[in-house]
Parts: sequence; structure tokens; C-alpha cells
Amino acid sequence: MVPRRHGTEQAPGAAGTGGSAARAARTSAAAVRRGCAAVVRAAADRRAWRAGLRRLRPRYPRPGRRGPRRWVPSARQTLLVLCWVLLLLAGLVGYGYQRTRIPADLNAFATQQDNVYYWADGTEMARVGPVDRQSMPLDRIPSSVQWAVLAAENASFYSDSGISVKGIARAVTDMATGGDTQGGSTITQQYVKNVYLNQNQTLSRKLTEMFIAVKLDRKISKQEILDGYLNTSWFGRGAYGVQRAAKAYYGKDVSQLNASEGAFLATLLKGAGLYDPAVSPANHERAVQRWNWVLDRMVKIGRLPAAERATYTVFPEPKAPPRPAGLSGQTGYLVDTARAYVSAHSGISDAEFDRGGYQIYTTFERPRVDALSAAVKQQLGGLHPADRPADRDVRVGAASVGTDGRILALYGGPDYVTQGFDDANIGIVPAGTAFAPFVYAAGLRDGVLLTRDAPRTPITPDTVYDGDDKVAVQTPEGPYWSRDGKIVRTVNDGHHSWGRISLQKAVASSVNGPVVQLGMDVGLDRVRRASIDAGLLPDSGFGPQTPDFSLGTATPSPIRMAGAYATFAADGTHTAPYSVLRITRDGERLPLQSPVVTHPFTPAVAADVNAALTTAPDRAGTAGTAPGNKSAWYVGYTHQVSTSVALFRIDPKTQQLEPLTGITGHRPHENTGSTYPAAIWNHYAAAAS
Repeated sequence: MVPRRHGTEQAPGAAGTGGSAARAARTSAAAVRRGCAAVVRAAADRRAWRAGLRRLRPRYPRPGRRGPRRWVPSARQTLLVLCWVLLLLAGLVGYGYQRTRIPADLNAFATQQDNVYYWADGTEMARVGPVDRQSMPLDRIPSSVQWAVLAAENASFYSDSGISVKGIARAVTDMATGGDTQGGSTITQQYVKNVYLNQNQTLSRKLTEMFIAVKLDRKISKQEILDGYLNTSWFGRGAYGVQRAAKAYYGKDVSQLNASEGAFLATLLKGAGLYDPAVSPANHERAVQRWNWVLDRMVKIGRLPAAERATYTVFPEPKAPPRPAGLSGQTGYLVDTARAYVSAHSGISDAEFDRGGYQIYTTFERPRVDALSAAVKQQLGGLHPADRPADRDVRVGAASVGTDGRILALYGGPDYVTQGFDDANIGIVPAGTAFAPFVYAAGLRDGVLLTRDAPRTPITPDTVYDGDDKVAVQTPEGPYWSRDGKIVRTVNDGHHSWGRISLQKAVASSVNGPVVQLGMDVGLDRVRRASIDAGLLPDSGFGPQTPDFSLGTATPSPIRMAGAYATFAADGTHTAPYSVLRITRDGERLPLQSPVVTHPFTPAVAADVNAALTTAPDRAGTAGTAPGNKSAWYVGYTHQVSTSVALFRIDPKTQQLEPLTGITGHRPHENTGSTYPAAIWNHYAAAAS
């Protein structure tokens, strides 16, 4: 009998194998549990992430709100949007900064060209240039001049990082909103713009300027930047760099300038076209004000002793600008007129224009210019200033303007080199009785007011007025009284009485009385408006609106008078006078504003004015004499061209008008000057036809 065993019989080694399997099973189960736990945790993380996103995602429109309140974002939503915008802007700025590189080459200053002007027929008229530039080491520029520039443009230059955040923000805001472009750039930014970029006022150019300025500030010293800036900046008069500016304005080396002169040169950096005192009285006033400001600013930042500042009480007047060679005769006047037009009607800045390379195709016709100059010289040849004091200082300004606005010819003076001021564009000579057609046109267009608060009454060329001498000037309330308590009366030329006379004949015969009374009946404000509509400038020195207003107290230039009369020749259509047909550079035509065209008068009104001024089948015109015989005019026109001629005298010491009385040796009571403009006009018209 086999003994009974207590347990299961196992083969040798079976016990070890069974233990390993158990352990493996337990390990697998643990791994499964861990994996499941990881899956659960991942799912929980995803749920938490989605929950977080749901919390960040704005609930918009806002639940629980009704009406317009649903669309009003909460403070949290607004803050989130601002954060995202700031993050996006920071990313864009960082990306732009990393991609911007400092250009390897400077702007091609060494390849600057002349500006070339052409006659209307395409032949060359004049070349102006090249750019005047000469570098000067920083150690030879007085520290007072350096600090005058820094005080005016960037007092924090030595401590900033190359940019002005406040200035950039202001400039970007102005450009983005369409406002005026302005400064605010540091000197480093201005230097970058001068030598690496262009002058375009765009957001992309401004950002590129900012990035390069920061990198340049880290790469080179402040002294190198200031040296480059002072030697590349534009100071006007074609001068680039402070050395040439010192020569152009003071005729001496920059090392010889004092703080006062340096402050003036610093003023020019704000815009030489606005601050060169030689350009205009307004420029002079602006220059003096900013010069004082720069000096005071230097004291404020501790770079000019107050005691020294106190010695600078007189503005350091710069010398007159030199006249470029090749602009003698009438050419310089033509070039100045064309350049002024480019400056006012194109996107080309004065600094860019002075760098050269432009081709300016003008409206000037050389045969007409030559004929007008010859006619003036022929007539003035009868004067003898050496023998007769009354013949001295006689000047003539004249202009021809087409009915389409083209300025065809000018006479600005005997020679641009010896007399730089353009008498074709002078604005101090009263129009005199040559103003009468504007009074007549105003009456024909607007009617007259004979009774206060009553409807206006139309007039015609046949409307009759009292043409006698010394007739009392009337208002709707009665006679017009002067401030000295006297009734104002009309005065006809030679005290001639014409009796009852039609308006057409009164205008044709230059009878003062009816013209003065017509102006009062129309309303002098309406007369002024009509003359501006015809083509005179609003700032034509109209003077007070008293009865003599209609006798031509306004002081329009010959160019504007010719353009205004051309409005009548063009059947009541006015085209603003212009002197440039087109501009090109490197073969590319550049944008140029078209002249403004208006229709101030009907063809019927223009025809009535033409009928009153017609002196021959193919021409119309009238003479004019100012009160006190201070000027004499003749303005006439054909169907295509209007020409005005003004004769006057100016005392060279006082720059005040002098009477024309007694010129050519005639008796003092004769207004002999009035015959000269008509003679010039006739000689010119015969030669130019």
C-alpha cells in the first residue's frame, strides 16, 4: 500500500517556475493600472485645458444680458483683447528688428545731378546745381554750434538709445490719422533717414528708420553719428552740411561761427524753406522767433551761460543768397517761378529737389519772353535817370497767361543777377482803375441792393448811372459819410463830367464815379469775392472796404492780374496760373497737381465784360492808374492770351512806392506814366502775334 501524501506532487524545478509567473502577472496588472491612471490623468488634463480655454475664451455676446448690453464687452474681455494686441505688436516689432539690416552703402550723394529746366518747346532753358557739400570733422565744429543743433533737435542725444518712443508714437499717430507729418525723431533717426533711406513719410519707412537707428546706436559712437548728421543735413540754399551752410549764410568757415550764428543754422534744420529770412518777411519773423527759442533752450539745458545769452540781442542777419551762374536776364525769374510751383504742387520736398536729377518742363515760350523783354527795354529807353530824378527807380513787372492757365512769359526785372526780386510776382502795387472790370462783373453776376432788406435788382450793360464829377456816394440809407464828417464824393479823371452814362460806357471809358457807386450798390464784400473768383489771391492787400475800394486799392501781382482777365477771355472759366507742365526723374514722370479750374461767371457775364473792354475786333483791354499816381497798368487780352503790364517806382532805401509824376520830363499834373504800359503791351503784342 502506497503511503498517502499531504499535498500535490511536483516535478523537480516546478516550484521556481510557478513563483516567476505569479510575479509577472502581478507586474502586468500594476502596469495596466498605471497606464489606466495615466490615461485618466491625461483625460483630466485635457478637460482642464479645455476648461481653461473656455475660461479664456470671451463669452460674446455676453449671456445673461439683454438688448444693447449684450454687446458691451466686460473689463476682463477688454483686458484680454489688449493683452493679445500687445503680444502681437511685440512679436511684429521683434520680427521686424531681427530682419532689418544696416545698409552697406550710403545714399548716392556723390552722384547728385543738376536740375534741368526746359522751355515749352522742349529745348533746354537752364541747369541749376550741383549740390553744394563739404564735410567737416566734428572736432573743427565749435561745441556751441553742436549744442545749438542738439538743443533744437535732440537734447537727450547723448543719453538716448537712438530713438524717441514719444516722438515715434506721435509721428506714427499723425501719419496713421492723416495729420501733418512732423518731427520728434532723434538725431540718430534723422541721420539714418538722410544717409540710408528716403524722405517718404510712410509708416514702413518710419519703422525701418527706427530699427536701423537702434542698431546703429549700438554699433558706432555718438560722436560718429553727430559728425555724420552735421555733414549730411540740408540747410537750404543748396547747402548740405554745416560747413557749406556757414559759407552760404555767413560767408565764413564753420569754425568761426559763434553760438548766435550756430543757433540760426540750427533753426534751418526745421525747414529752410520756412526759415530762410531772405525768402519773405514771414520767414524772417519765424527765423527770429525760433533763433531766440534755440538760444533760450541752450541756456535751459546748461550749454550756454545766461550771461553770454544776454549778449545775443540782435538777430545775426545772414548775407543775401548768391545768384546762380547761367540765370542772367529773365531766365532766373522763370526758374524761380517754376521751382516755386514744383514746391507747392508736387510731393517733392525742397531738400529732395536740391539733390538734383529732376527735369522740369515749363510752360514758358521763349519767343514771347524775348518779345516782352524787348518791348519793356524799348519803352524804358526813353527815360533819362541820370538827368531827371523823376525817371529814377522806375520798374516794370509784366506777365502773359493763356486762357488755359499756362504762364507763357514774364518780365521780372532788367536782370536776375542784378535784381533778384521778381516784379512779375510783386504784391505791393495797387491795381488802380484796372480793377473796374471786377466791379462790373460783380454787378452783372450778383445784381445791386438799392434798398436795405429788399430783393437785389439785376443790372445790364445799359443800366444808367450818374457820370458827373463830385457826385455824392450813396448807400441804401443815404449819402456815405467819411470819418471826418464829410460826404464822400466821386472824382473823375481830369474832373470831367459825363452826365448820365451807361455802365458799359463808364467801364470802357474809365469813368470813376459810376464804378465807385456800382461797387457800393453791389456791396464791396461781393466785389472782393468776384475779384478773387476771377483769379486774384485772397491776400492781395485789398485794404479797407471804403468807396475807393472799387478804384483798385488791391495789390495783385501782374501774374494774377493777367490770369484774372484771362477768365473773361475764357467765357467765364478760370484756370489757376501754372508754370510747369510735367516733372521727370530717371525717365519716370512724377506726380504733379493739376491746376484748379472753376466757373465763376456765366458766358453771358463774360461777354458783357468783353464788350466793354473791346478796343479792336481781336483784342480787349483797359488802362489803369492808382490814386496818387502810384502805379500805372495796362491789361489786355486776345481770345487765347492775357497780358498785364505794371509800371511803378520804388524808393530803394525805404522800399516804398513813389509817384510816377513827372517822369519823362512832363509837367507834374500829367499822369504820364499811364501811357507806358499800353505802349509796352502794344509793342509786345505786335511782336508776339
